[in-house]
Amino acid sequence: MDVFDELLRGVRGRGAVFGRSVLNAPWSLRFTDGAYLTLCLPLRGAGWIVPEGGEPLRVKVGEAAIVRGPAPFVFTDDPADGTGAGRAGDVREVRWGQVRDAAAPPDPGPELDCPTVLLSATYDVRAQVPQRLLRALPPALVVPDEADCAPMRDYLEAQLGGGRPGDQIVLDRLLDWLLVCTLRDWFDRPEADPPGWYGALGDEVAGPALRAMHADPAHPWTTAELASRAGVSRTTLAKRFTELVGDGPVAYLTEWRMTLAADLLTRPELTVAAVARRVGYADAFGFSAAFKRLRGESPSAFRRQASALGPVEAATPAG
Repeated sequence: MDVFDELLRGVRGRGAVFGRSVLNAPWSLRFTDGAYLTLCLPLRGAGWIVPEGGEPLRVKVGEAAIVRGPAPFVFTDDPADGTGAGRAGDVREVRWGQVRDAAAPPDPGPELDCPTVLLSATYDVRAQVPQRLLRALPPALVVPDEADCAPMRDYLEAQLGGGRPGDQIVLDRLLDWLLVCTLRDWFDRPEADPPGWYGALGDEVAGPALRAMHADPAHPWTTAELASRAGVSRTTLAKRFTELVGDGPVAYLTEWRMTLAADLLTRPELTVAAVARRVGYADAFGFSAAFKRLRGESPSAFRRQASALGPVEAATPAG
């Protein structure tokens, strides 16, 4: 499995769609979901993303914006008044993709040349695996559509309010696709600042070792075996890996195993011993010691805190 696919496999929309609303100036939408990520996709017109305490970013048709939570943010026509101060009657609160405390806006008339129509989705992302990548995102980002996705946007808009069975799940999956495409394009841009291991995946020395550990984290990897994957000596692998990633191969493997384990511990059907085996530990004692050393709490304590939120969808280790 591709590592990027693996990291984002558990990122799913949760039915949060705000669309087909014509926004006539002056307007401000304040998103208060507390979501981990929010995707904003103008279907018509343009607006400004104003993250809390951040600089405004303009987003228009042909672009997609991603805002990292949980702090609220504003989508507005006027970045100078993005918080809605002085225009309280025109600020609408958005939660779970729905507009609250406001009547439905009027249908666009012929006098409106280019109303703004916004489509958005929120992403909870409680799983630890995708957070390894998503934590590297800035508070807000805008990515131009370098491939022509106009037909996809037209199709998305056509689905809104269609009333057909399965409309919501179709919209959710299309928005998931747009989110992943936007993230992939962002991490390819020069202004992105991905974690060291992300860039190291393409390195001819560190890359094969990283991909091997991700493909089979439960395998009892040694530095020598990982070095053989890249066709280099142990010393060469350890030096290059540490330069790019910041940790040696064994330390990285331990951290990756604990990330996988944190998601597996949210599944009540798996015992701590079963989780230990899935991430390469022969017994629960050794696994628990490693988990507490890296996470600051025991697997049982972590499980108790996570149980109230329910299981997460995450990558499943091989083996």
